[in-house]
Amino acid sequence: MRRFLAFSEAALAAAGVTSQQYQALLVIRTAPERQVRLRELAEQMLMHHNGAVQLVDRMCASGLAERTPAEDDRRSVMIGLTAKGRELLESLARVHLEGMLENELLLAESLSRLRQVTLLV
Repeated sequence: MRRFLAFSEAALAAAGVTSQQYQALLVIRTAPERQVRLRELAEQMLMHHNGAVQLVDRMCASGLAERTPAEDDRRSVMIGLTAKGRELLESLARVHLEGMLENELLLAESLSRLRQVTLLV
């Protein structure tokens, strides 16, 4: 597990994004309309609203995301991915999938050990 996490952190650092930004890209991309309200992003990321605003500010400044007014509520803001954000996410998701497949046996072993621990409790 730690090997995969180290691999993930290295891949994200090489791409110039934080794990929190990558997770936000995933949340936005998997939203039904491929956009998410700022408050929903905060909820899904388990963040305070203010922290989500700062995260989105950094993502917008990096050209990964964009804000648009919500059509149904002018007080709400929708967050979507830019072309750069979509391309980066696709690239990172591919790298992560490959890394998971390369470490599949180790990840399966980690899951097996966790099951053993829960049976002992």
